[in-house]
Amino acid sequence: MNEAEKMKAGMIYNPGDESIMKEQTGCAAYLKEYNTLGLGDEKRMNELLHLMLGEVGENCYLQPPFYANWGGAHLHLGNNIYANFNLTLVDDGHIRIGDSTMIGPNVTIATASHPVLPALRQKALQYNVDVFIGSNVWIGAGAILLPGVRIGDNSVIGAGSVVTKDIPENVVAVGNPCRVLRPINEHDAEFYYRNRRIQTGE
Repeated sequence: MNEAEKMKAGMIYNPGDESIMKEQTGCAAYLKEYNTLGLGDEKRMNELLHLMLGEVGENCYLQPPFYANWGGAHLHLGNNIYANFNLTLVDDGHIRIGDSTMIGPNVTIATASHPVLPALRQKALQYNVDVFIGSNVWIGAGAILLPGVRIGDNSVIGAGSVVTKDIPENVVAVGNPCRVLRPINEHDAEFYYRNRRIQTGE
């Protein structure tokens, strides 16, 4: 089994393998142009997303700058997804994001990790575990999602949280490590922020 096959199988592999590096360099080729664009360049940005990403649905917007060490080749987006400035992806493994998810600024999503055993790290070996984010999720500013985590539909991840384990659907989860704070409930149907009521009839 070659290194690329090991990578795709989720095994420990050498990311510096020549064939892997060649493929990775090609995948990242469009990032430089993408990160020179901004408001008013949406048409070209959308074209580049379709060239860069593994999958991209309708009405997706990743605010530049956007960083991904495979150029987003292993990123799979549903429809109506928005990510703010400085989304950073360690996308050696696959990252799948459902419809209508919002991502705050300075969020990191990592699929790659390294063995704890020093002798293996000395060889610069790594392994990847895919990350799954459901639909209608809100990930707050500065959150970090670690390899292998799953976030359920409709959940909110608080700003600055470090997600080390799966988060179920329909909850607010915060902290380091990220833990469920409470379910999304009737209060949220009436108030959008503390004692500020949601306007009705408008």
